[in-house]
Amino acid sequence: MCRLLWLRADKPFDVRSHLTHFARLCRDSTEYQGHGWGCAWLQGDSWHFHHSLSPIWDDDLTAFGGTHLFLAHARSAFRDEGIAIENNMPFVQDDEVFIFNGELNGVRIREEGRIGAEKIFNYTRRFSHLGALPRLKKSVEVIEKRTRYVRAMNLIMATPERSLLATVYNENPGYFQMQRTSVGSLDVVCSEQYPVSGSWQPVENRTVIEL
Repeated sequence: MCRLLWLRADKPFDVRSHLTHFARLCRDSTEYQGHGWGCAWLQGDSWHFHHSLSPIWDDDLTAFGGTHLFLAHARSAFRDEGIAIENNMPFVQDDEVFIFNGELNGVRIREEGRIGAEKIFNYTRRFSHLGALPRLKKSVEVIEKRTRYVRAMNLIMATPERSLLATVYNENPGYFQMQRTSVGSLDVVCSEQYPVSGSWQPVENRTVIEL
C-alpha cells in the first residue's frame, strides 16, 4: 500500500531532508512503493505539483526547496495495475489536493474516477455542503457502511487554508497506523516514523480531524 507525508509550518521550511527520509522508508517498505510518486506544495497561495513514474528513491529530490505546506505520496498500485502518470497522487480539484493509502474490498458506491482513490476523492465532494470536517466524517461513515471490508482507509485533503486527516484500519496497525510529530514549529504526519528531533505519536485508529 502507498505511503503518505504531510508537512506544515507557519514559515517556509526546507522539505529536502524530510523528503529524503520519506524516500528511504518507501524504498525499505515491506510492501513495494515503486509505482511512481507525486507531491504538491504551496508557493504563495498557489499549488505546484510534481508527478513521476520513477520510484521516489530514484528521483532527484534536490530540486524541492522551501514551502509552508507540502504533501507527498508514493504509490503501490493495487494488483500492479493502472500504472500511469495520471493515476499518481496528489489529485487536485479546485484548490484542494488529496492523497490516499489503503485498500477497500467490495465498495458499493457509484462515482467517477480512473482508480479507487480518485473515486473516493470525488465521492467526498458530494458532502461539501456540510462544511470541511463534517463532510469528511460523513464520507468516511458512508463509505465504511457501503464497503464489505476496509483493510485500511487513510487520507489527507488540503487547501491553502486547512488540512484534514482520516485514518481507519482493521488490520496491521504496524503498517497502517499514521504517525505525527512536531519539529520546532513544523507539524509532520507520515505513514511511518523517521529520524527527527521531535517525538512521534501514533494517531489513534478511527480518527477524523483537522490538522
